[in-house]
Amino acid sequence: MKQDYYEILGIAKNATPTDIKKAYRRMAIKYHPDKNPDNKEAEEKFKKAAEAYEVLSDENKKARYDQYGHAAFENGGGGGGFHSGGMNMEDIFSQFGDIFGGAFGGSSFGGGSRGRARVKGSNLRIRVKLTLEEIASGVEKKVKVRRKVLAAGATFKTCSSCNGAGQVMRVTNTILGRMQTASTCPTCQGAGEIIDHRPKGSDASGLDIKEETVSIKIPAGVTEGVQLKVNGKGNAAPGNNSIDGDLIVVIEEAAHETLKREGTNLHFDLYINLSEAVLGETKNIDTVSGKVKIKIDPGTQSGKILRLRGKGLPSIDHYGNGDLLVHVNVWTPQNLSSEQKEFFEKNKKDENFKPNPSKFDKSFFEKVKDMFS
Repeated sequence: MKQDYYEILGIAKNATPTDIKKAYRRMAIKYHPDKNPDNKEAEEKFKKAAEAYEVLSDENKKARYDQYGHAAFENGGGGGGFHSGGMNMEDIFSQFGDIFGGAFGGSSFGGGSRGRARVKGSNLRIRVKLTLEEIASGVEKKVKVRRKVLAAGATFKTCSSCNGAGQVMRVTNTILGRMQTASTCPTCQGAGEIIDHRPKGSDASGLDIKEETVSIKIPAGVTEGVQLKVNGKGNAAPGNNSIDGDLIVVIEEAAHETLKREGTNLHFDLYINLSEAVLGETKNIDTVSGKVKIKIDPGTQSGKILRLRGKGLPSIDHYGNGDLLVHVNVWTPQNLSSEQKEFFEKNKKDENFKPNPSKFDKSFFEKVKDMFS
C-alpha cells in the first residue's frame, strides 16, 4: 500500500499551501542527492517527497486525493501525478528546481551538467466521453492525437548565447551595488540548444506534426470532469535533452437512456399500471450490467422505492458499489371505457379502496428528506 502523501511530508490535512511548500523544501534538502551521494534510500525518499508535493501543491489534484486517495490516480499510466517510480531525478529537478532556491547553488542534478533544467513541451488536452456501462467496469480507450515530435534528421548544437546553460547572467548597477541576475536565454528559450539542421517540412524548431494512437486506461468509477494524465504524450520540445509534454484527458459522461447517476448510486423510474400495483407483477429493469427481474408486491403504492444493493457504480477509491434505486410510479388511467368507469364507480366507496397509510408508508416530504440525508 502506498504511503499517505501527508505522512510523507509530515503535515496535517489542513496544511496551507505555504506549509506544504515549506515541508517539501525541508524534505528535499534533507534527502537531496548532493547531501546523500550514492544513498539509494535517501534518493527514494527524495522521489516520494516530490511525488507528494506534485499532488498536494495542485488545488485540483489535492481535492481529488482528499476525496479518493491514491485510487484517484490509478489509471495504468494516466495518473494524477508523475509517480516516483516513473520519473528520474532530472525530471524532478526540471519541475521543482525553484523549490530549492539557493540551497545547492541553483544546481540541477546529474554530475557534470549543472545549472540547466530540461525544457518540457506543452501539454495537450482531449475529452473522452464514456457511457455508464464503461464507467461501471473501467475501459481502455484508444484515441488519435496530433502532437509535435522531433523531425527525423533534426540536429541541434549548443546555444552560443548561453553556452548551453539555458540562462544568461546580467549584471546591473543599483544604489545597493552591483546586482547579478539570471534569466532564461532569449535565443534558445532555456533549452541550451538551437537548431543546427532543420529537415524539410519541419517548423523553425525542428518539430513535425504527427498523428499517433494513444491507449488510455480509465479506472472504474470516474466522474464527470475528472482529469487523467498520460505522461509524455503531449508535444515535444526542441533539443536533444528535452522532455515531451503530457496528454491531459478530461472525462465526460454520456447521458443514459433510463438510468440517472447520483454519485455511486443510480436511479431508475419504473412505471406500472393500476392492475399491476394491485395484483403484483414481475418486471425487467435496466442496470449497468444488463437487465434484472424485480418483483412488485401486490398493493404496492406509487412512490415506493426499491433498493437493489450493489447494483450501482463502483467507488473510484475501491469502497464498493453504490445501489440502484427503483422508483415505482403507478400510472393512473385517463381514458376509461363505460365498463371500466362502472367498475370504479362501484368500488369508489368500498372499504378496500379507502387510503389507509401505515407508519411504514412515508409521505413525499419524508422520502425527499431521506434522499438528501
